[in-house]
Amino acid sequence: MLAFPALAHTHAPIPARVLRRSAVITAVEHIRPMRGGSQPHLMRCSDGHYYVVKFANNPQGSRVLVNEFIAGKLAKLLELPCPDASLVEVGEALIHLTPELAIELPHMNIPVESGLTFGSQYPSYRSGNRRMIANLIDFSPGGVTEQVENLSDFLGILMFDRWTCNTDHRQVLFLPQSTTTGRRYRILMIDNGFCFNGAHWNFPNCALIGLYEDRTVYRHILGMKSFETWLGQLELKVTCEELMNIAEGIPAEWLPEGTAALTGLLECLFRRKNLVPELIRQSLARCH
Repeated sequence: MLAFPALAHTHAPIPARVLRRSAVITAVEHIRPMRGGSQPHLMRCSDGHYYVVKFANNPQGSRVLVNEFIAGKLAKLLELPCPDASLVEVGEALIHLTPELAIELPHMNIPVESGLTFGSQYPSYRSGNRRMIANLIDFSPGGVTEQVENLSDFLGILMFDRWTCNTDHRQVLFLPQSTTTGRRYRILMIDNGFCFNGAHWNFPNCALIGLYEDRTVYRHILGMKSFETWLGQLELKVTCEELMNIAEGIPAEWLPEGTAALTGLLECLFRRKNLVPELIRQSLARCH
């Protein structure tokens, strides 16, 4: 059960409850393996959409699923450009019939673990009666500052990655747009498995954390003033209660060691809100 006793003097904690399940969809078809250290797979699910699915027995551990779930919900809360996140039930029958649904280890392959997995919705579109997978670009196109219509979202993403201590390179997809403005893409932030320093669940300080590899996306920054809206969102929307509500949607089977470490993580994350302006200043000094 979860509680925030250390924060009781500032926020009345919600009565602790056992972890509850969020809405669950079901995987119905395997599409293909995806790149990445957690060895995710693209799957079609019962709601008709496609999802990049990560499994509890992936090589990076089940905490990566917890990280993805929490970070994905928080990113949505802060109105950052990110996919919808869902719990995806993957049945033993589908795994048995799909040899490709396996985890590659150094000397052998093992089947993915059945049960509840983490799913990040993959962009798609309707074409007649079918849903088609969108064509995406996963590297920075030339002239990104002139071609991305939601360029300012890079600032919100930087704030988010400094706050959550995302120690991986920020992964961004570029979605082609049909537009007459000359802005050919929208960005979509993906892959939050190494928020909270991956499986370590701590917050090492490094000014380079969170900076996107193409530094030209920060050329339009006007100091801290450019982050005022994002910082206001962080302060207003990320409450103790919201963190509790998000955490209570995590499947208990992703937390074999119990919930004490998760509670400690969320307490640290809540307190870190006050540090974010200074963390951003440190990063801006390394932007150029």
